Amino acid sequence: MIKLIVFDLDNVIIDGEAIDEIGKLANVEKEISEITEKAMNGEIDFETSIKDRVKLLKGISSEELEKLAENLSLMKGAEETISSLKKDGFEVVIISGSFDVVGDLIKNKLDIDHIFTNSLVVEDGELTGEVTGPLVEGSKLDVLNSLIEDEDISLDEIIAVGDGANDISMIEAVNCGIAFNAKPALKEVANVIVDGNDLTNVLSVITSKSSENSRTENSVDEESSKKEKSSKGDESKGDESKGDESKGDESKGDESKDESKDESKGDESKDGSKGDESKDGSKGDGSKDRSSKKNPKSRKDKLPEPDFDLADTMEGVKKQKDEREILISKIADEREEYNQIAKEQRKIRDQLNDSLKENLNKAIEYRNERNEVNKEVVEAKKLRNEVNNKIKNLEWSSGKKDKIKIENEIKKIDKIIETRVLDIKKENQLVKNANDLRKQLMDIHEDESIKGEANDLKKDSEEHHSVVVELSEKAQKAHENMLVYFKKTDEIRTAGDEAHKKFIEARKNASAKHEDFKKVLSEIHVINKKLGNQRPRRRKSDKKSGSGANKNAEEKERAEVIFDKFKKGKKLSTEELLLLQKYNIG
Repeated sequence: MIKLIVFDLDNVIIDGEAIDEIGKLANVEKEISEITEKAMNGEIDFETSIKDRVKLLKGISSEELEKLAENLSLMKGAEETISSLKKDGFEVVIISGSFDVVGDLIKNKLDIDHIFTNSLVVEDGELTGEVTGPLVEGSKLDVLNSLIEDEDISLDEIIAVGDGANDISMIEAVNCGIAFNAKPALKEVANVIVDGNDLTNVLSVITSKSSENSRTENSVDEESSKKEKSSKGDESKGDESKGDESKGDESKGDESKDESKDESKGDESKDGSKGDESKDGSKGDGSKDRSSKKNPKSRKDKLPEPDFDLADTMEGVKKQKDEREILISKIADEREEYNQIAKEQRKIRDQLNDSLKENLNKAIEYRNERNEVNKEVVEAKKLRNEVNNKIKNLEWSSGKKDKIKIENEIKKIDKIIETRVLDIKKENQLVKNANDLRKQLMDIHEDESIKGEANDLKKDSEEHHSVVVELSEKAQKAHENMLVYFKKTDEIRTAGDEAHKKFIEARKNASAKHEDFKKVLSEIHVINKKLGNQRPRRRKSDKKSGSGANKNAEEKERAEVIFDKFKKGKKLSTEELLLLQKYNIG
């Protein structure tokens, strides 16, 4: 029975990413959006992304932040969806890596039962660039597990709605995970995908899944009740199937235990519904116990219904068991190989992501260094140009301007005399003009003090120019180093993407093998029940074997512990699998 609905906040309950909107207050929305996109796609871990983004918010006033939070828009259909779920008796929870300044407003506005978010650190009325909270380092599943411990609700009684990679942990664990307008990374693991910016689209899914679970539980209760009644009827007739009256009670006791495990929907405790059903076969008691007991088992670990025909003879059944034991061992090995590949590729991906971060930080360091040096270059050029202008002004004021002007006139006259054919009278006049200008030139004397000052300024200009050249070379070197690290970053990102693809592929293959494993295990379970009637004499003799009986009791207790762990998702070794089969458990 579905009791609790969990929602993400950003892009699910509110229409947008709160941190992106906050970033606009500091004009860093572009940088924040880029990091957000990578986090939502699973390219970087959430802890790194949230810390990097919050650093960019340093200096924003808490007053601006609160005003922005009040003006954030709800997702279309959010109010209607939450209101409808509350009326139908569901508990509604928000678990988000966003911030309490937004979440608390939403909680009050929509009457949310519980909300879990992070907090932006504020000092002296401004953000410090730091963030605290349960979802900085912890996952959403960690928070959800803590909640259900207090609420006495199992994961199998929860539906979760999210949109990004940081929702994967809880989406995979609950009864039904809904990807709402989600990134590809989340769509890969979700049970249901809902597109379109209208949250009411998830209502029909939740209603359908809730009804489906209720029908399934009722069906299990009815079937369990029928089998219990049938078992009681058989007791009055004796153990007809075996014809060994002296072992009939023991045989039926084992079979009843197996059926109770097979029909049990969750990971029920030893004193739960199975015990009540075995006493009186009451459907009502069994149903009540199933709904009230904690059930941390994920839906994905429930064994499927077997679809095969048992052989007609016991020898044939034993042969079927031998075949399936070989097959399940092979599947377990293949599944472990895929899990190992996934583990290795995840390790490679994470190492590459760490290296990517280091290289990117190095590239940014060189870029910042280049920019700072370029600022120094601009200042040095400015000083050099100021000195050059002073030199020019001094030279003009010292008579050099008139001297250059006369020299140019003389050159002009000399060129005319040399290149043109002139009558003697005109040529003599030009020669006279040139000589007069030469006399004027001889009379011009530069001011020696000004000339000395100009020479000193020229030395200053040369020193400033030397600084410009030196800084320009330093900036160029930093620029080249920046390009090297950006290139490395691109190469590492490509390799990281490839490792992530291999990780996803291996995980899918491992999941497929796990489903094959459960299918064969389900068949072995049916075969074991069939063969169980052939083994009571051996079990009875075991009880009389002194220390051997103690050993068997210890092994059986260990097998029950292993089976409990399997139902919670633990992968079994071949040795553990054989131990379960030995004691007809699972």
